[in-house]
Amino acid sequence: MNTKITLFEDNSNLRQALSAMLNAVPEFTVISAHPNCVDADLHILSTQPDVVLMDIDMPEVNGIQGVKMIKESSPTTPIIMLTVFEDDEKIFQAIQAGADGYLLKSSIGNQLIEAIKDTMSGGASISPGIAMKVLQAFRKTAVKQDFGLSKRETEVLEQLVAGQSYKLIAANSFVSIDTVRSHIKNIYTKLQVNSATEAVSKALKYRIVEMD
Repeated sequence: MNTKITLFEDNSNLRQALSAMLNAVPEFTVISAHPNCVDADLHILSTQPDVVLMDIDMPEVNGIQGVKMIKESSPTTPIIMLTVFEDDEKIFQAIQAGADGYLLKSSIGNQLIEAIKDTMSGGASISPGIAMKVLQAFRKTAVKQDFGLSKRETEVLEQLVAGQSYKLIAANSFVSIDTVRSHIKNIYTKLQVNSATEAVSKALKYRIVEMD
């Protein structure tokens, strides 16, 4: 069954290009595309996409407001922010609103396709530069804790923080993708989180993972 995608992007040329690129992937179907988040919650309720791609800077109702609207009405719908913004405030606003991933538009291409597949597997993708921004925000007040993670779980979490896809984590760790999913499920349980963005945030906040 194809993964149904809804796209929110105000740039009409980019919106059309993204739709064409994603529709060219055999297992993807873009079921709707919108220039802003006016009635975003109603669009999601009526079409029930499997994943949402969300720009931030849009007229009338922006992407951060859109995430809040969608998560209030459809809390389990995964949302990947796809934006040019890399400043701390917008990153944290998006994550706090409930975004499940955060990619820069410079990542458009294979990384976006992998991000959608990872999100559909229960994970999410965060550009490495975004993870570093989160780390810098927490560095001054961080209190180190390990939450009882095993050595292998910590290694998997390190790669998740670095923005690696499940496929790359599996290859780097010489295990199957199903094994990676199992490790990540255990990580979520031990950290008491529900998404990859929450896991990354907590990993950096409590210095479970150290990044230079």
